[in-house]
Amino acid sequence: MVDATIDVIHRGGLECDLNYLIQGNTLGSHDEPNPDTDYEEIPVWNLVIDHPEATILWDTGNHEDALDGHWPEGLKQAFYPHDAREHSLPGDLEAAGYSLDDIDAVFQTHLHLDHAGGLHHFDGTDVPVYVHEKELKFAYYSEKTDKGSAAYILEDFDHDLNWQIVHQDRESHFEDVEFVRLPGHTPGLMGTMIHLDDHGTLVFAGDEIYQDVNYEDEVPLGAGLLWGSQEWFESLQTLKELERYHDAEIVYGHDPDQFEEIRSGWS
Repeated sequence: MVDATIDVIHRGGLECDLNYLIQGNTLGSHDEPNPDTDYEEIPVWNLVIDHPEATILWDTGNHEDALDGHWPEGLKQAFYPHDAREHSLPGDLEAAGYSLDDIDAVFQTHLHLDHAGGLHHFDGTDVPVYVHEKELKFAYYSEKTDKGSAAYILEDFDHDLNWQIVHQDRESHFEDVEFVRLPGHTPGLMGTMIHLDDHGTLVFAGDEIYQDVNYEDEVPLGAGLLWGSQEWFESLQTLKELERYHDAEIVYGHDPDQFEEIRSGWS
C-alpha cells in the first residue's frame, strides 16, 4: 500500500449516441422501426496521482481547440465536445491546485482524441510519457493508412515527447502502481491498478469499460469502437479477476453516474 492521493480532474463532456458505447443500445422493431436513440453527455476526466515518487498525470483529455478546427468535422459530430473551450489542461489543473510544472510523469491509457489532446503541453520537455508499444504503433498505423481506428488525431501525439514505452502486459514503474494492458477497445489500451493506504485497491479501467452496463452485464462496446471482441472479453475477465483477488473498486471510463461518485477523488 502506498501513501498517495488521487485528484479527479474534470475535462468537460462529450455529447454522443450511446450506441457507440453500448452495443445494440437502441434497436428497431416491427412496431417501432425507428426508435429515438439515447443521445447523452458523457464525462471526460483525468487524474493527478500525487505519489511519493512522482506527481503523475493520468491521460490528458480533449484538445482545447477541438471545436475550432483541431477535430475533423466527422469526429466532432460523432462526439461533440460542447465545452472544450472552457477546459484547457493548464486551467483544469489549476482548478485542482496543480500546474503543468508540477507534473513529473504522464500516463496515457491510449491515444484516442479525448485522451491525448493535452500532450502538446509536454512537447519539447523531458517529462516521461508512458504508453504501451502496441498503442503507439496502432495510433501511427491508423493515422498513416486508411486502416485501424478513426478516433486518433495525429496532431495530438506526433510531438517531441519523452516517450517511455511499456512493452509487457503488466509493468510497475512506481511503488504499488501497476500498468495493466487491457486490449479490446484498442490493441494497446492500458488500465492502472493502485493500492492506496486508506482506500484499498483501485483499478482504473479506462475505455476498456465505458459504463456500468459494459462491466456488470458484459455488454460490449459499440462495434465502431471495438478493435477486438474476443480481446475485449478477455480483458473484462482480467478486470473481474483483479476485483475478486484484491477486493478492488473498478472505475469506468465514461460513466456519468459513477463520475459523480468519484469526482471528489481519494485523499
